[in-house]
Amino acid sequence: MSDKKKIVILGGGYGGVAAAKQLYKKYKRRQDIEITLIDKNPYHTLMTELHEIAGSRTEPEAVQVSFHKIFGGKRVNVVIDEITGVDFDSKKLTSDTASYSYDYLVIGAGGAPEFFDIPGVQEHSFTLWSLEDAIRIRTHVENRFREAAKEPNPETRRQMLTFTIAGAGFTGIELAGELLERRDVLCPKYHIDEREVRVLIIEAKDSILPIFPEKPKAKAERHLKRMGAEIMLNAMITGAEEGKVKIGEQEIRTDTFIWTAGIHGGEFSTRVDLTKGHMARGECSVATIEGIHGMAGCSFDDDERYVVGQRGRVLVNDYMQSVDRQDVYICGDILWYVEEEHVLPQVVETALQTGETAAKNIIADIENKEKEAFKSNYHGFMVSVGSRYGVAHVVGTSMSGFFALGIKHLINLHYLFGLAGVNACWEYIREEFLNIKDNRSMFRGHFSWKVPVYWAVPLRIFLGAKWVSEGIHKILDGWLNPGADGLANIAASAIRLPGVNIGDATSAASEAVEAGAEAAAASVEPLMQALGLYTWFAEHVLSAAPTLAFLLQAGVVVMQVLIGLALIGGLFTFPAAVVSIGFGIMFIFSGWGNPELLWYIAASIVMLGGAGRGFGLDHWVMPWLKRWWNKQGIAKRTYLYTGEPRDK
Repeated sequence: MSDKKKIVILGGGYGGVAAAKQLYKKYKRRQDIEITLIDKNPYHTLMTELHEIAGSRTEPEAVQVSFHKIFGGKRVNVVIDEITGVDFDSKKLTSDTASYSYDYLVIGAGGAPEFFDIPGVQEHSFTLWSLEDAIRIRTHVENRFREAAKEPNPETRRQMLTFTIAGAGFTGIELAGELLERRDVLCPKYHIDEREVRVLIIEAKDSILPIFPEKPKAKAERHLKRMGAEIMLNAMITGAEEGKVKIGEQEIRTDTFIWTAGIHGGEFSTRVDLTKGHMARGECSVATIEGIHGMAGCSFDDDERYVVGQRGRVLVNDYMQSVDRQDVYICGDILWYVEEEHVLPQVVETALQTGETAAKNIIADIENKEKEAFKSNYHGFMVSVGSRYGVAHVVGTSMSGFFALGIKHLINLHYLFGLAGVNACWEYIREEFLNIKDNRSMFRGHFSWKVPVYWAVPLRIFLGAKWVSEGIHKILDGWLNPGADGLANIAASAIRLPGVNIGDATSAASEAVEAGAEAAAASVEPLMQALGLYTWFAEHVLSAAPTLAFLLQAGVVVMQVLIGLALIGGLFTFPAAVVSIGFGIMFIFSGWGNPELLWYIAASIVMLGGAGRGFGLDHWVMPWLKRWWNKQGIAKRTYLYTGEPRDK
C-alpha cells in the first residue's frame, strides 16, 4: 500500500481552486502528499462575469482560466472527468471510465438554479449558471433582433423584443444592464426603434439587490430606469409556458425568459449520501452533462437529459467537514452552515473562505494539530449595471458610478493575480479594456482603438534610421576610439560624456561650443540642466574611472546602432522601443538632450503596440520565442508566460 496521503478536490470553482492552492502552498515539497483536482471542464470559470458573455460585451475566453495555466509546473494533478458517485466506505470517487481513491476529499461541486417547483419555469427559461448558458443567451438575443427585423406583425415583433428577467439579485441586475447596452448596439444594426425593446425585471421582494444598503440599492434602480428598464416589485411568478410568463392572472408575452431567482445545491448533492442542511423545494429537476439549468434554447438529445431527485445543501460543522464523514470536507455553494443565526450566502467570498478553511483543517489533521473553526470575513459587495456604472458597499462604505465599477475591477484583478499571476491580470485587462467593442467599458472605449500596423511601419523604419544615423555619426567622430594607448590609458579627449572631467581636460560634449564637430549640437538649447544625481555621478565616479566612462560611452554608441537596426528590421521591437525610451529619458536627465528626443520618445511609445509584427521579423520570431518560453519550467512556476503554458 502506498504511503502517500491522497487529497482529492472535486470541483474547480472558486472554493475548489482556493483549497488546491492552499494545500499546494503547504505541501509543494512533500512527495508523500498527492493533490488531485477533478473537474468536468479544463478551465476555471469566472462565474461573476458570465453576464458580460451573455450580453456580448466580452468573448467567452474572458471568463475561462485554464487549469493548465493555474497549476502548470506545480504538483497538483488536474483530471478532466465527470464524477458520477462517491463510495465513502471504500474512499473512492467513480466516473463512467475511472475511479479515484482518496484519504481526504473536498467537495466543491457547486450549486445550481433553484426553480422553486414553479410549473414550466425550468422548461421554458434560460439560466445564467455556466459558460454554456451565457453563450445560449448571447446567441438567442441577437437572433431575436434579427428575426424581429423581418417580422411584420406588431404583436409578434413585440414578443420577440421583450426580454424578461426573473430575479433582481446580483445576476439579474447585472444581466439587465448588459442587455440594455446590447439593445443600443443591436437596434441600429437591425434598424429597430429602441422604444420597441423591453427589458423587464420581475422581483418577488419589495426591492432590488436585497443584500445592499438602501442608498446604493436606490441608485442602481434609478440608473436602470434611466437606461430604460422596467422593474416589477412584489411580483410572484406563478408559471411559465412557451412564449409566456405568468404573474398570478397576468401574462407577459416574451420569447426570452431568463431565470436568476434562486440558488441551491447542484445535482451532485443527490448522488452522495450525506446529511443535508436544507433541501430544494422541487422533487426533481431535468439535468444534462452541463448540470441543472433552464432548458429554453437547449438542443440536447433525449439520451443527454436525465432527471435528478431532490437535491440540497450538505450540512457541515465548524471545520467545513461533513457531519457524517470526518475525511470529507465541503466548500462553496453546495454547503449549508449557519453562522450567528444566518446561513452563509452563496457568493464568491463564501466559496473562497470555506475552501481555504477546508484546506487548513486537512493540513491540521495530517499534522495532528488543532483544527480552525470557520469565521467569515466579508469585505463587501459590488455590482455592475452595464459597463459604465456600478454600485458597491465595501468595508462599510457605499459608493456608486465610476469608482464603484473601478473597485469591482480591482477586486477581480486581485483575485486573478493570486490565481495565475500577472498573466491572468493582463488577459483580464485586454478583454475588459483593450479589446472591448462598442465603447462598452468604464473608460468608454478610449483604450480600445487600434493603430493599424501599416501606419506604424514607416515610422518604425524612420525612427530606426535616425538611431543608426546617430550612432554612425558618433563612431565617425571617434566615440569608439580610446586614444593611442588603448583601454589601458584612456585619453582625456576620448571621453565625450557631459560633465566628465579627466585631469585638466573636460569632455568634448561639455565644450561643444569650442569643438567644431559638436558645433551644430551646441547651437540647440538642451531641454533641461543635468539632474544633480547625474552631475554627482559624472564628477565623482566617471571622472575618477576613465575606463568605465569610456566603456559606458562606447556602450551608448553600440546600443544606438543596435536599437536602430532592430527597429528597421522589426526584430524584438518591443524591447528596442523600451530601450529607446530609456535612452531618450537618460539623455534629457543628463542635460544632453535636445527637443528632437521628445519625438524619439513619442514614436517609441507607438512602437510598443506590436509595430514589428507587420513587415518585420517579429512576425516569425516572436511566436517561436513565445512557444519556447511557455515550455520552460520557470515560466510556469512564476506565471510569467504569455497565453497558455505548453508541454515540452
